[in-house]
Amino acid sequence: MPNFTHLHVHSHYSLLDGLPKIDELLDYTKKLGMDSIALTDHGVLYGAVEFFKKAKELGIKPIIGAEVYLALESMHQERPGIDDKRYHLILLIKDEQGYKNLVKLVTRAHLEGFYYRPRIDEALLEKHAQGLIGLSACLQGKIPQLILAKKTKEAEETALKYQAIFGPDNFYLELQDHPHIPSQKKINDGLIALSKKLKIPLVATNDSHYLKPEDAEAQDVLMLINTGADPKDPERLSMKMDDFSLKTPEAMQEAFKDIPEAIENTQKIKDQCNFQFELGKTHLPYFEVPNGQAPDEYLKDLCFQRLKNRYAKPQKEVLERLEYELSVIKQTGFASYFLIVQDFVNWAKENRIVVGPGRGSAAGSLVSYVLNITNVDPLKYNLLFERFLTPGRSAGLPDIDLDFTDRRRDEVIEYVAQKYGRDRVAQIITFGTMAAKAVVRDVGRALGYAYNFCDRLAKIIPLGFTLDETMKKIGEFRQIYETDEQARKLIDLAKKLEGVARHASTHACGVVIAKEPLENTVPLQHPTQDEQNIVTQYEMHAIEDLGLLKMDFLGLKNLTIIEDTLVRIYAIHNEKIDIQNLPQDDKQTYKLLQDANTTSVFQLESDGMKRYLKLLKPTEFEDIIAMVALYRPGPMKLIPDYIAGKHKKKRVEYLHPKLEPILKNTYAIPVYQEQIMEIAKVIAGFTLAEADVLRKAIGKKIKKLLMEQKDKFIEGAVKNDINRSIAQEIWSWIEPSARYSFNRSHAAAYATIAYQTAYLKAHYPAEFMSAALTSEKADVERIAVLIEECKKMGLEVLAPDINESFMNFSVVPKKNQIRFGLLAIKNVGTNVVEAIIKERKANGPYISIQDFVSRTNTKDLNKKSLESLIKSGAFDKLEERNKLLNNLEKLLEHSRETQKNKNNGQKDLFDNTTFKATLALASTAPALESEKLKWEKELLGLYITSHPLKHFEKIMGQKTLPITKISRELTGKLVKICGVISTIKKIITKTGRPMLFMGLEDQHDKIEVVVFPSIMERSPGLFQENKIVLISGRVDMRDGTPKIICNEVEEIVEEG
Repeated sequence: MPNFTHLHVHSHYSLLDGLPKIDELLDYTKKLGMDSIALTDHGVLYGAVEFFKKAKELGIKPIIGAEVYLALESMHQERPGIDDKRYHLILLIKDEQGYKNLVKLVTRAHLEGFYYRPRIDEALLEKHAQGLIGLSACLQGKIPQLILAKKTKEAEETALKYQAIFGPDNFYLELQDHPHIPSQKKINDGLIALSKKLKIPLVATNDSHYLKPEDAEAQDVLMLINTGADPKDPERLSMKMDDFSLKTPEAMQEAFKDIPEAIENTQKIKDQCNFQFELGKTHLPYFEVPNGQAPDEYLKDLCFQRLKNRYAKPQKEVLERLEYELSVIKQTGFASYFLIVQDFVNWAKENRIVVGPGRGSAAGSLVSYVLNITNVDPLKYNLLFERFLTPGRSAGLPDIDLDFTDRRRDEVIEYVAQKYGRDRVAQIITFGTMAAKAVVRDVGRALGYAYNFCDRLAKIIPLGFTLDETMKKIGEFRQIYETDEQARKLIDLAKKLEGVARHASTHACGVVIAKEPLENTVPLQHPTQDEQNIVTQYEMHAIEDLGLLKMDFLGLKNLTIIEDTLVRIYAIHNEKIDIQNLPQDDKQTYKLLQDANTTSVFQLESDGMKRYLKLLKPTEFEDIIAMVALYRPGPMKLIPDYIAGKHKKKRVEYLHPKLEPILKNTYAIPVYQEQIMEIAKVIAGFTLAEADVLRKAIGKKIKKLLMEQKDKFIEGAVKNDINRSIAQEIWSWIEPSARYSFNRSHAAAYATIAYQTAYLKAHYPAEFMSAALTSEKADVERIAVLIEECKKMGLEVLAPDINESFMNFSVVPKKNQIRFGLLAIKNVGTNVVEAIIKERKANGPYISIQDFVSRTNTKDLNKKSLESLIKSGAFDKLEERNKLLNNLEKLLEHSRETQKNKNNGQKDLFDNTTFKATLALASTAPALESEKLKWEKELLGLYITSHPLKHFEKIMGQKTLPITKISRELTGKLVKICGVISTIKKIITKTGRPMLFMGLEDQHDKIEVVVFPSIMERSPGLFQENKIVLISGRVDMRDGTPKIICNEVEEIVEEG
């Protein structure tokens, strides 16, 4: 087999252009018998770390590079119609200096040279060429383009210039074999002539964008998805005219048999490229320690200084645990890590930013608790430090993930950026990949297939299923694939595209904090359509592999609700609630949990959770921890046993007496990972560090490690005087349990937020629900759910009022009322609301509509916003809605004239008297109640002042079932429901007939109604939004959510 290395290769990180995923690329390279390969994605280094790491595991030499874009002249020029064109250039990394230079080039291209694409220029290249090898690239390279333009002299000068920039033996002229592209032969001939004349070496590549020739169509569809072009357009961008696969070494040798040096030079380049990432070594940022102390000493001093804040009289157990944890932190070298985290967490708390009590296994650390990083006492709740950190840890930094109020999370990131330097802090990129449902729709659209056909196919795929899983498990999908040629083609192509990166975005919570400027080690860019922020080009796993400090700053909406509730309590009652130190045995809180009134209570508000809470009737904090841990797929089946154990409805038995102290709290059910670790310690004599290895082995199902652990466990138990058969029985029992078990530290921390939200809802219902409504102001459907909850709680939600409403939902003091916020009205923006409230606070309530339009001085009070304020009822106390709507132009004209006069410095003739000229409004008939309700629904998302079904309550009570009563138990049964048609989605079936998916809602709930063509065709005029209808149909639970399959429909019209 000839020695050959592909040096111009694109993966799926050349977004929507390259097809192969890194694993596929490397596996195929191995299969073809090649020992090395380069990765040269377009203008980015997204895949560099993943490529390097996986290539090394397979014994393949990775050559990291990029196909950069070169500006026509300067990278800073942005001339329309000129600078949207650019050249290509291949850069390959030889060594450490080359890596640093390519990172700088790619970063500057994105942050300074971006114009349609990230561009460098020759001036920048000259400064950062050391350690790099350059190849002249494909047809779009500068030298090939000059050859095509017959500018031979300029091509020679450019080639010599690049040879000078990169240095002798570091620049190559790149030949490709694409016989179906006419210009390729001209370019190859020109390059060979240049090589002979200038003594610049040649190299053979194939500009690979996919693996096998048969993948060409899938790659073409990928480009169609990217460009949105018509597949029939002959002028569209495509690579189907030739073979851009990862050709075999034999095929490449055959193509270049007359120029053997072009093949041989791939090996010279391979031998020159020896850059290695240093993976797994931690690089913590520098934390300034006072008085020149070592970080370990300062951490210890800080812990003992703050210990009294947590324990007035620390017992021996506390002191021993603290010393032990500090010794492990010292051994692992993570003192600076804890100092960095405690610094920004305490800064956040000092600045009244609500911080969560903990997240993940970090809540098991006493050091974290003492430093105020977490707020769950690990000794009180029997949480294990070893679940978080063990001596001799080799897997990098353990995660200390943190929740902040979502509205103020960015303030914490800003503090970190100021403290460590903006050039050392960045958010982290993430890649959205093509999942099964989306890829079916994308491919169908690219192929020009009918929307309804693709939509129907996508809807058959269950959520979270891959296409292969769907094919195996869903008969309907398999049948369509086997019987429909169009579907077969779509699915086959979709399979090749599934999992391919589709777009880059910013990770929801990941932030990297580095020791030195990031552009020395990590390529950077702006997020898409955001020129303010900066993200790394490496995703979070690559950042961790490089040993950089990656923190998760999570924005949690429930913490914002807590923060807003506390502010409202203080403003209305002048009470300061210490949310971190609530009484843990509050009867009102447990009553709320027992009654399952848990809408908006963190982690406890789903329908299934409410059902279990009613059965469990929690009486202590342990119950909340257990429910947070158990309410997940898998362990959910254990909840009835937990409830039966609590209420003594089943006998609690243990396989061995030593298990009772460990499992007593959970009625012999191993709910938590920490219990599995304790069992290994007590039964088999494991250290807790060894027990954590066992936990990982079981959780990750690593067969070899699992067998080792099984033998070790059973032999350890026998040494501990436990009968071998009992030891085997315990192993057989804990192995499946460990797979389902949950991190107790995380459950305890999240149970704390659950308890805090439940406490606030129980004691301050109006303040809590007002804060919850405000947090959901952009989600109309969620607001409707919360307002229904308010009604159940005896809280009245009042319509918007121009003199009473604030920006957000607000509490009416001393009344069980919440007032709608103006910002929750559709089409009404922040600027106009701020202007309205500012003027009202400064000069008192608006006494008339004339007063309002005269005083509201903002360009944002336009026709749309004023009309929405009127229709929503915000002016109802000043004037009738229809009258205002029919005089809308007059009101706006008066507003414009008033502002114009104010701006011109003119004074009203009567400014100094009590008389004001009145604005005469034309009379008109008042709006009907049905019109008002329609407007409220349109602009507020729900009916406020009344409900369209109010007049039909009697008939509904006699003839229909409330939507809330429709449940799984009624599956297949015939029911009658009545409601308002809220949404209609019409589709065309395969036979060309229309059918509907319709939203129907009554006063308390809503449901989807499926109307097949035969029913729809019978009475098409009935199916219109806002009509009130009586539906007879069968309950269907196919997707786990109740629907009604409509059999009959009848319109209900109010008489008189």
